[in-house]
Amino acid sequence: MGLASGMCGDYTCTTYCTGIVIMKVVTYTQARNELKSILDGVVQDADVIVISRRDAEGDAVVMSLESYNSIMETLHLTGNPANAAALARAVAQDKRGLAQERTLLPDE
Repeated sequence: MGLASGMCGDYTCTTYCTGIVIMKVVTYTQARNELKSILDGVVQDADVIVISRRDAEGDAVVMSLESYNSIMETLHLTGNPANAAALARAVAQDKRGLAQERTLLPDE
């Protein structure tokens, strides 16, 4: 795991790198003092910020609503085993170059 401190936009953060996952971490005090900048960053950059707290209450994650909705949609689509299998077959077909383009029906 790598650790680095530096500037994250207008505020200072610590970055933890574990394999391919990079998390920006700020303290509760930094988050409180720089909330607008942090919120702007997560919305504009599709970023995720961990807010760490010293006490035993636990840390929190801040992300854009768009990122959250995307995660929830993925969980929903893969939560049903039959749907997850159908998606896996479709991805495998696409990787083999067997995907077919189809015209969608218009919204009513």
